[in-house]
Amino acid sequence: MKRGYLLVFLAASMWGTLGIFAKLLYQFNLDTFTVVFYRVVIAFFLLLIYNSSKGLKIKKERLPFYAFYGFFSIFLFYVLYFYTVRISSVSLAVLLLYTAPIHSTILGYLVFKEKVTPTKSIALIMAVSGVLFVVNPNNERISILAIVLGLLSGVTYALYGVLGKMAVRNENPEEALLYTLGFGALFLIPFSNFKIPLNAVPYIFALAFFPTFLAYILYNTALREVEVSKASIIATIEPVVALILAYLVFNEVLTLKQLFGAALIIGGSMLIHLDDIIGKKN
Repeated sequence: MKRGYLLVFLAASMWGTLGIFAKLLYQFNLDTFTVVFYRVVIAFFLLLIYNSSKGLKIKKERLPFYAFYGFFSIFLFYVLYFYTVRISSVSLAVLLLYTAPIHSTILGYLVFKEKVTPTKSIALIMAVSGVLFVVNPNNERISILAIVLGLLSGVTYALYGVLGKMAVRNENPEEALLYTLGFGALFLIPFSNFKIPLNAVPYIFALAFFPTFLAYILYNTALREVEVSKASIIATIEPVVALILAYLVFNEVLTLKQLFGAALIIGGSMLIHLDDIIGKKN
């Protein structure tokens, strides 16, 4: 096995712990903005040290773009996802987040004029059908707010990828993430409560280090050996890890209909990534 594939697997597995850390930190009565703020700030300083060791040059002309990027892809994305976890479950939040490929396909068509192939159309139908199974497993009532915010987190996650494509045309990925986190932290300051219990500090640091700083470093390192399209397929392990951990840590159990919906969402995501690989070969 290529080392790059292993690094992608490790990075995606770490991303799968995001909802778990969020739930653990909510047990300390922390609000969403504060949890996200400390995640972003600590990761920012870790990246600042990392980038400075490689010679960091601030490009002032790029700052307006990163302000926009930081607002939508850090401030909104992180807050929407973590708040969905707070008012629902890790399982529901991560599955709604993983509708991102639906939105990515639409955004790719609108922004980059990327063709929507028949395969992608099938994948979109699969993902949408999966969402219907996930949010209404046995005609049970699930918070409408959680569904709306979860789907919006998928939109902002997709936007994160679109803006990321634009960012890495001019900066390396670690530098782009540094700028984005920096602006994201600035937007979070007015809404955050800076007091946190001492017992919560290890969890806060672990959240900032493993699924934020280290996961992105591992993923970007892997991309030197693995194509982005192939890495994206391996990265679909993220929701699987999240679902397994949610069951093991919080005893969250999905119904058979929800499991079927989860398979459709994850399968649709993989199908979109496979279509990208085939498209590049042709």
